[in-house]
Amino acid sequence: MNDYDVILAGGGLANSLLAWRLCTHRPELRILLLDQGETLGGNHTWSFHDGDLDAAQRQWIAPLVTAHWPRYGVRFPDHARILDSGYASIASLDFHRVIAPALGAALCLRSHITEVTPTTVRLADGELLRARAVVDGRGARASAHLALGWQTFLGQEVRLREPHGLAAPVLMDASVEQQGGYRFVYLLPFGPDRLLIEDTHYVDTHELDPARLRANIAGYALARGWRIETVLREESGALPIVLAGDVERYWHDLAGQPCTGLRAGLFHPTTGYSLPHAVRVAQRVASLHDVTAPALFAALRAEALRAWHSQRFFRLLNRMLFLAGEPGQRWRVMQRFYRLPPGLIERFYAGRLTRSDMARILTGKPPVPLGQALDAALRIHPHQIRTTPA
Repeated sequence: MNDYDVILAGGGLANSLLAWRLCTHRPELRILLLDQGETLGGNHTWSFHDGDLDAAQRQWIAPLVTAHWPRYGVRFPDHARILDSGYASIASLDFHRVIAPALGAALCLRSHITEVTPTTVRLADGELLRARAVVDGRGARASAHLALGWQTFLGQEVRLREPHGLAAPVLMDASVEQQGGYRFVYLLPFGPDRLLIEDTHYVDTHELDPARLRANIAGYALARGWRIETVLREESGALPIVLAGDVERYWHDLAGQPCTGLRAGLFHPTTGYSLPHAVRVAQRVASLHDVTAPALFAALRAEALRAWHSQRFFRLLNRMLFLAGEPGQRWRVMQRFYRLPPGLIERFYAGRLTRSDMARILTGKPPVPLGQALDAALRIHPHQIRTTPA
């Protein structure tokens, strides 16, 4: 006999949203969310553009939103711009504050998982839990069928001695020294003197040098005339940026295991933003009548394959960013992109580019050498791209 209908292994963004949706919309189901941490979501900040979600989706996740701004800015060596487009962020503290009480007894923290199958979870103490379906949301998995670049980052939420003067987030300040890849500073003003400063790099490996990134943040704050009084918290990570892959073989290797989030490849291939995908998956799964492992695997695989095929153009852009031109000149690709019309930029983040948008992005003088750009565009299989394994 099954202990549960659905067990969710891992309490990150995608699985937590799915558990929340199931608890509120499918109360007849016996669900359990397991995570090894002390709180849901770990120590992260998730952000999204208003255009990434429809009105009903924004209303559903509104209780989680820590801050919302009506506009945001970008800065490059030869270009700066303010875009009148809504932007929101969710801090993991608020994420846990809302979702954990809603789950109640369906949430089990400090649970160390040693093995997952489509219908069982084994814990470190030897206990075996059974369910009609187990959904694995424990982060990205290494695969020979994906060629990846990486977005590495370290962010510090700080309190300053004086107000910072920012009226809106700065999604990319790429006017900084590039340090061997596309580097920018990401700024979220959570209060007059409270600010998230994140040092972000698009690089070829997932290796992180925390000391260097902390020094970068300190140097950036000093250059802006900001005096840091207290570091309130720190977050870091490495997000995969997909260059090419064989999605059919990737899912074949999952051997029927339902997956969500990064593990399912459900994220924006260029920006790494995963919240819009997580929202759609939670809605999709909660609407299914059949919640057995084969049914969930089929539904999640279909969702991932739809996303993969719709993202072909984004992977081409990623290859141009990572494979064409010198690493220290990658900022030119993004600077050129941010000169394009606001509507196109909004559709880019939402993953809904039109054919005209794609043509507009590729026309004109390329910001990287033409021959290298064409070579990068033709490398569509993982074995054509040398990558560093996860």
